[in-house]
Amino acid sequence: MKNVLIAGASGMVGNIILDHCLSSSKVGAVISLIRKKSDNTHSKLNEVIIEDFTDYAKHRDLFKNIDSAFFCIGVYTGSVSDKLFKEITVDYAVSFAKMLKDNSPDAKLCLLSGAGADRTEKSKTSFALYKGMAENQIDKLGLEFYAFRPGYIYPVEQRKEPNLMYAIMRSLYPILRLLGSNFSIQSTELGKVMLDIGLNGTDKKTLENKDLINYLEEQRDY
Repeated sequence: MKNVLIAGASGMVGNIILDHCLSSSKVGAVISLIRKKSDNTHSKLNEVIIEDFTDYAKHRDLFKNIDSAFFCIGVYTGSVSDKLFKEITVDYAVSFAKMLKDNSPDAKLCLLSGAGADRTEKSKTSFALYKGMAENQIDKLGLEFYAFRPGYIYPVEQRKEPNLMYAIMRSLYPILRLLGSNFSIQSTELGKVMLDIGLNGTDKKTLENKDLINYLEEQRDY
């Protein structure tokens, strides 16, 4: 059975991945790196409080013997300063990846990136620029690395939307879905795809929204 490491399990997508891990017969143990303990007492789960997501020196042993790792930490654009947005998007992710590479070099790493991530690093948009930076820096480490670039992630669970834009997007989701596979994916679908690829791998390393939907359809065919 697989040993899984997750950063960001309190978030929408990370929590879905965690739930799937805990119910999967393929996963034997899950380490969840968090800021605050949850009420989850599942026997597979080991929650570890991290004070600084740019420095894992005290937690090196947590990164050993990992088969699959998921980095799902993120913040909404505009909710924090540009400096902090870059730190969370780039520095947190790259620090996680480097420690994984040093201690479990054969592990699969899945990064929750986003549609429009710009690997040319020329974008004027912070989201695209920093997501592209994170992908580039992680890719250079030589891990088996998968970058997931969903479009609008429709939250299946009811929640209070973080801002007006997301409230509008939620109301428009049925239309976005009708427009095809390029624009949106349900949170439960994304979590399922990320875990499946994290455990089993796939040929494509950068997965756009349409790739994620196609992957789901292919899984349903057998």
